[in-house]
Order: sequence, then C-alpha cells, then structure tokens
Amino acid sequence: MARKITGLKQLGAKTPIPKTPAEAELERVPNPHPDTHYVARFTCPEFTCLCPITGQPDFAHFVIDYAPRAWLLESKSLKLYLASFRNIGAFHEDATIGIGKRVVALIDPAWLRIGGYWYPRGGIPIDVFWQHGTPPDGVWIPEQGVAPYRGRG
Repeated sequence: MARKITGLKQLGAKTPIPKTPAEAELERVPNPHPDTHYVARFTCPEFTCLCPITGQPDFAHFVIDYAPRAWLLESKSLKLYLASFRNIGAFHEDATIGIGKRVVALIDPAWLRIGGYWYPRGGIPIDVFWQHGTPPDGVWIPEQGVAPYRGRG
C-alpha cells in the first residue's frame, strides 16, 4: 500500500545535479519494517570523479549494503549525491570512505559496508572497503558481486 511521505525535496521533482558533494542533499524515508532485520543494496557501476592531482577522470563501481533501523536512504538523493562527484577531485580512499560516513550520519544503520571497486589508475586498480557496525544476527548478506580486477567486464 502506498504511503504519503512528506518532507522530501527531490523525489518526484525536477532536480539538477548538485555542483559538489557538499551541496548535495541526501534524504531519508521511514523504514516500513523497522522490526525486521534485512539488507538493502545500492549499486552504482558508473561512478566518476577527478584525480585531485592530474584532473583526469577516475571511474569506480560502488556497492553499498546496509541493514536499516528507523530510516532508509532515498535513492534519487543518493543518485544525485554520487553524480555530484563528477567534477571534483577526490582520492579513491577519500571518496569511498566519505560516502560511507555521510550515509551513516544520515540514516544511522545497524550496519553498513561500502565497496569501491576502482578502475586502474597508472595500471593499478585501487579497491577501497569500509564497514560500520556489525551485521544483525541471521541477516543474509550476499557477496558484492564485483570480480577482482581483470578488465572488470
């Protein structure tokens, strides 16, 4: 059954991509099943930002898994937030960990993990992983499904 959710500024509205991650507004919605342990997954296979030294584009495949409590991460706001990185410089580690920490600060999940599977820079792929909290007992956590680098295709 559809529920009306108030307070969202971006969902259902024409919303431009923010110029920077600092300007982006992540939004949350109430979890309709706060009494149930489960994992939600967001996958962003076409993330891009710039190398902060050379200005060249960097590309990554992100997988964000989390076990919600009271709040869910609203997907359109996440999409716009991630897209806001495309014109800013960020090291792989900073982008990956910063995204994870910002989501945690907004929704306070029981558990979150983020995998940043970066395409090679200088011939070396740099994959970055971060976890917050402990997965609830008995929750199914699938593999992230991104192969170790061998062309990632």
